[in-house]
Amino acid sequence: MVLKASFQLAFLAIEIILTFYDDILENSLFVKFLLFLITAILIAMGVTKLANNVLPPDKDFVSAEDEAGD
Repeated sequence: MVLKASFQLAFLAIEIILTFYDDILENSLFVKFLLFLITAILIAMGVTKLANNVLPPDKDFVSAEDEAGD
């Protein structure tokens, strides 16, 4: 959990740094791609976390551990 939070903070810090350095690097296509990639990862992590919190657990799903215990 701490590792996941540290990755999120690292991505956020990288995104902020790339935003400020975007003008310095003459609007490089690579920098824009990195900014897009980091933003997409942050949005995906947020949507996944929100979906896990909002949606109820799937009662039809049977885990491998439950099947092995029978």
